[in-house]
This record gives sequence, C-alpha cells and structure tokens, in this order.
Amino acid sequence: MDRVQLLLVGLPLFLFVTDIFNLFTPPPPKPPCHHHHTPLPKPPFNPEIIDIPLQKPSIGGIGYGCTVNINFCASCSYRGTAVTMKKMLETQFPGIDVILDNYPPPLPKRLLSKVVPVFQFGVIGIVMAGEQIFPMIGIMTPPPWYYSLRGNRFGSIATAWLLGNVMQSFLQSSGAFEVYCNGELVFSKLKEGRFPGEIELKDLVGKTLANSRVTYNLGVVWS
Repeated sequence: MDRVQLLLVGLPLFLFVTDIFNLFTPPPPKPPCHHHHTPLPKPPFNPEIIDIPLQKPSIGGIGYGCTVNINFCASCSYRGTAVTMKKMLETQFPGIDVILDNYPPPLPKRLLSKVVPVFQFGVIGIVMAGEQIFPMIGIMTPPPWYYSLRGNRFGSIATAWLLGNVMQSFLQSSGAFEVYCNGELVFSKLKEGRFPGEIELKDLVGKTLANSRVTYNLGVVWS
C-alpha cells in the first residue's frame, strides 16, 4: 500500500475516531459571569407636572352630525368620481359622514334587464337543439331563420351574447349622480346634465350646512 492509499484510508478513519471521542467527552464548564447591573437613577419628582391640566382633544368638526349621500350610476363607471368627491368633502368638512350608494334605473328598465338573459339563453338553446325544441312546442317544420342561425352557430351565439350584454348594460344604467345633504338635494346630474365641480359641490354643501345650523339655532332660541 503506497502513501496515497494510506492517506486516503487513514484520514477518514482518523476523523471518525475524533468524532467518537468528542461525542463522549463532556463539554468544559462555562466560566462564571460577574456582571453587575447598576440600577438607573430615578428621575426627580416634580410636583409642578401634576398641576398642569391635560388638554382633551376636541370632539367633532365643522361637519359633525351631518350626512351627505352621493347616489351614482354604478354601471356607468361613476364610482371613481364619487370616491373623489367623498374624499374632498371629508377633507373640507371634518366629521361629515359621506355615504356612497347606487342609483337604480326606473322600474321598466329594470324589468326589461331581467328579460335579456332569457333572450340570450333562448337563442343559444335554439341554435344548439332547435330540432328537438320546435316539435315540443308544436312546430314540426322549423322556420327559415332557424337554418340561417344553424348555418353559423358560433357567430349566432357570439352575436346574441354580445348584443344581450350591451342591452343589459344600457337598461341597468341610470346616468345619475345625485348629491343629498341632510336629505336635501343639492345637485342632480339628471337635471343639470353634467357632473358637479369640486369647488361647486363644496360651496353647495357648505351653504346647506350653514342654513341647517341657522335653522337649528333659531329653533333652540324659540323653544
């Protein structure tokens, strides 16, 4: 056995014996610690600090107790404008409560919007299984327009689905952006045909709040 082979065999054997020796050898004891904690000096007692009255934060603000309702058309993508107006009013009138809500369309449009999905699925059902549906309703020979729809199934289904979605979006939209302050209408997009400006809406709400305070103070005086 040459030196290289002896080294390759002896080195792992030496490491194995060393690990066994360290495993059964108890660790040396740790030296005792002699750290002394010096107590921190207490601050001197100053009786004058107790005599200083604490100022309580003021409760409420210029808009405290007032509510602004912004009713907007949710399907018209007016939410971003409503959120911007809400943040502006809460900044200008601290303590005011701004509530965002959807302004629904008139009842006839809402009823028609419920019919649109029925129309969509009806067209899809006729295109896919019209040969079984027409005999069930007493029509033994399908009408000519059925074969036109049947000739282009994918186009007919896609057109019915897209057209139905457009109709439903139109029927569910009201185009409204109505602002109420304490139940009083201060701005109406349905009447004005436009959105209010931030400065304009701030002035309208401010005037309404001022009139509400004057009315409340007069009521308190007369009572």
